Amino acid sequence: MATAVRRPVITGWSAVSPFGIGRDAFAEGARTGRPTVAVLDGQEWDGPDEHACLVPGFVIKEVLGKKGTRSMDRVTGLAVTTVRELIAQSAGGAEAVAEAGEGVALVLGTTTGSAQSMMDITRDTLVHEKPFYIDPSHIPNAIMNCAAGQCAIWYGLKGPNTTVAAGRASGLLALNYARRLLASGRAQTVLCGAVEEYSTARSWLEWHTRTADEGASVLGEGCAVLRVEPADTLPDGTGLAEVISVTSAVVGPGGIADSLAQCVRRALARADLTPDDIWAVSPSAPAGVAGERERQAHQEVFHGRHPRRIPSPGPIGDTAAATASFQIVSVLSTARDDPQARGRVALITSVDRDGVLACALLRLL
Repeated sequence: MATAVRRPVITGWSAVSPFGIGRDAFAEGARTGRPTVAVLDGQEWDGPDEHACLVPGFVIKEVLGKKGTRSMDRVTGLAVTTVRELIAQSAGGAEAVAEAGEGVALVLGTTTGSAQSMMDITRDTLVHEKPFYIDPSHIPNAIMNCAAGQCAIWYGLKGPNTTVAAGRASGLLALNYARRLLASGRAQTVLCGAVEEYSTARSWLEWHTRTADEGASVLGEGCAVLRVEPADTLPDGTGLAEVISVTSAVVGPGGIADSLAQCVRRALARADLTPDDIWAVSPSAPAGVAGERERQAHQEVFHGRHPRRIPSPGPIGDTAAATASFQIVSVLSTARDDPQARGRVALITSVDRDGVLACALLRLL
């Protein structure tokens, strides 16, 4: 008799978002949908934006302490804080994680790392007397994997350390990477998620690259990280959600709607599921035409069926690379409050304006 495949399980999560620091703050904000848009201080943020969704009171030295944070940039601070919050939930805390040695891996999604750090260093090479007159302590911040590396250093994570850059789909591709690490035996536990900072540099980049149909999106920031473990090491029924599959694609000749619909159908077929099996759908809901095409893909797949729609965390703004990870934790928060969710399947889809598509199927436990 064939043995049922036991897939990896999400056993914990935490987030740092404009709702506040920690899992409870995000869950409460997602439940109430309270707005987080704030008027920017023009002296601190000299970009084109007048409003943004910022993590309240997020001053790195106050949140993480002065030791080791003198030159830490914002994206790294957000990631290190989120991993701290997640580790605090683990049995044994930071000591247990450190004792696990190479068994704990970290996979972090991003857009480019810190655009602000990259631009600051580039500017210094141009305005100083000589191009090499820059603060060497700032150089690591300009490397895309700085945030992931700092998380490992701070908390003694000695397993594989990976940065995945895929725009809005980064969180789903990071989850898939985590799944592969567990399947290959390269790790016993994987902390995976994605992070995005708000900065003057990012606001200018968005200002100049945003297309007319995207409108004046309010930018947000934050980080969400999951703890993923192999089901074989856990008692039956333990955890928050089983990771059935993660499927990715790129936009083909048929456009976003057709390509995403094919991606979702392929994921369902491989999991031996049908649209009727889907309890809830979480779209990434990008602004403009891309969001319309994502909705069209859902309509094509479900043919008049109406699974529950879990909106993307719109109240926290456009969180770019962290979007898909926030979608996942929104699904987990919603499922915790809905007794009918247990045993059901949720679909999460992601559309990035540069052509990356992805979807994930989670079975709520």
